[in-house]
Parts: sequence; structure tokens; C-alpha cells
Amino acid sequence: MNGTVYDFYAGGNTAKGYTSLLLSSLPGVERLYVLKGGAGLGKICGLRSIGDRLAAAGHEVWRIACASDPDALDGWIVPALKLGAIDATTPNALVPEASEAAIVEIDLDEACDRRALAARETEIAELDREIAGKFEQAYAGFAEALRVHDDWEKVYIGKMDFRAADELTGEWISRLFGDRQREGTAREAHRFLGAATPQGAVDFVPGLTDGLKRYLLKGRPGSGKSTMLKKLAAAAVERGFDAEIYHCGFDPNSLDMVVVRELGFAIFDSTAPHEYFPDRPSDEIVDMYERCIAPGTDETYAEELAPIKQQYSANMKRSIGLLTEARTLLDRLEQLYVEVADRSALDSAAEQFRQEILGVAAVRGQ
Repeated sequence: MNGTVYDFYAGGNTAKGYTSLLLSSLPGVERLYVLKGGAGLGKICGLRSIGDRLAAAGHEVWRIACASDPDALDGWIVPALKLGAIDATTPNALVPEASEAAIVEIDLDEACDRRALAARETEIAELDREIAGKFEQAYAGFAEALRVHDDWEKVYIGKMDFRAADELTGEWISRLFGDRQREGTAREAHRFLGAATPQGAVDFVPGLTDGLKRYLLKGRPGSGKSTMLKKLAAAAVERGFDAEIYHCGFDPNSLDMVVVRELGFAIFDSTAPHEYFPDRPSDEIVDMYERCIAPGTDETYAEELAPIKQQYSANMKRSIGLLTEARTLLDRLEQLYVEVADRSALDSAAEQFRQEILGVAAVRGQ
């Protein structure tokens, strides 16, 4: 019987630069494998295929997607086995320092031909410089887009009924939690449900909310969606319920979704770039604009908002293009490392890693 597989991002290309929330997902992991080495070498170890094997054996697997390469994984976690693996070979991956976990480092650079690597040192350094430059430009573009987005929000904030927003939030806290409490300390897992990638905006809302009662938050920039989600997340933790708290992949200071699996619900911002409409029988819409913004605001400020929306879209498009250019350079860098690697030694290291993971899983699964 196959286990459930969930996908999420632990890091993202945001308006605040590269932002990682990885450490928030590691508490509870007792054994963590960390793949180290040149760019792309970690892919040889087949994190995705190993995760698939573990899921096929019936384990719940949380796959950590890579924001800079939609086809790759930054790692995975198997909660029931207290086991995880992280690819720290990519430029955007962090080497975690999780005090609860025994860290097992796999140094894939040992499979590289040192002389061949040294001979291409200048080329590697130049590619590293170009890649870093593309990311810096992309982040600057996202930061400018956020500034424009703030101007967009100001229009609606100026027409906001804050008392109505507080009342609406209170109603939903009461409806979702009632007087239910849970003994023990709640766990907060901070993650991203989506990310800006070289292929544009990508999100995992359908999979993360599968089997849950879904509440789709509608509204406009500045209509209080993130504030409401923060209060709902706080309410869950105060009542002792574990909460998955998903940050905005554009502005990590904002929230996009809160999931409380013990209570069977997910409530999320369902506006662009992760715009969803009810497509499941139990889906419900929560409309912040209708409840909290003065009627006719869209129409009154349409002319003022048009150039703001256009400028925002232009900045986002330009930055995504820079991520695409960075991805092309990363592909060249990864190919370079593959060329200087002893493929036999690399394949041997990868196979040893796979067998050890599957062996640990078999032992702990007994």
C-alpha cells in the first residue's frame, strides 16, 4: 500500500532574497543525511526515486522541492521513521544544524578528479560569479515588485473596515476551533506552499489540501488575508494543535495558508499567483473584499490601479526571466562537475547511500 506524499518548499526566491525555513521542518528527525559537494552531484543520488521507494513501502513522505530547479528535490522527510535527507550540493541549499538529529554527511566531492577540478577552477569561479549575479538581480526585481505591491495594498487599506475584519476573524476562530483544546505543546512547521521558479510561479496547494475541508480566502492586496491567517495560526497553537504555517513565496513575512490536520481543515489565500476556485463539494469561499472593503472600491480606483498592476507584473516577469537565465548557467555548472567526476566512484557512492537509507528504513519499519 502506497503512503501519502506531500510536496512543499523549505526555501524560496523571494523579495527578501533567498529565504530558508528548512530548520522548522527538522524537529523530530533523528537521523539526517546531508549530501555535500559540487553543484548537481546530489542529483546522482536519486533523492526523488528513494522517496518514491519509501512511499511505495507505505510510509508518509514529505518531499522538499527545489525552487531553482522544479525537476529536482532539496530533500525529503519521513516522519514515522524520524529520517530525512537534504541535498546541500546546490547553491541555495543550507547545511542544517539540527541539534536533535544525528547528521550523516555524504561528501560527493570525493568522487571528483582533483586535477581535472583544479584545471577548471577559473571556469567554475566565473560561473559561480555569473549565477550569483543573476540571483541578486532577480531578488532586486522582486524587492521592487514588493514596493509596487505595497502601493497596491495602500489603496485597499485606505478603504478597509478593520472592525469588520476583526469580527470576521473572530467568527472563523470560533467556527474552526470552538472550545476544542489539545493537551501538550503544539508544533509549528513553517514552510512555503509555492515559489518563484525558472518556470514561473509553482505551488502545491492541491496535494497539501487533499482530503481536507478547504476554505478559500478571496480578497485584494491589503484586504487582511495574511493578518487573518496569522491569527488563525496563533489560535491553533494556543489551543495545542499542530499547525502547518505556509508563508508567501514572494513576501515571506506574509502567510498564504494554515493547515491543521488534526481538525481536518486548510484555509488559504486563493488569489493569484495561486488562484483557486471551489472544485470540491465541501470547498467554501471566505470573501475579505466583500466583508471588509468599502463597496465600489475596485471601480473607483480602477484607473489608479491599472499602472500599478502593470508595473508589478513587469517586475515579476523580468525577475522570473533572470531566474531562468540563472538556471541555464546552473545547468552548465552542474554539467562541468559531472564531467570532472569519476562516474564509477560517484555511482558507487550514490548506490551506497541508497542502500543505507533503504536499510535504515527497513530496520525502523519492522
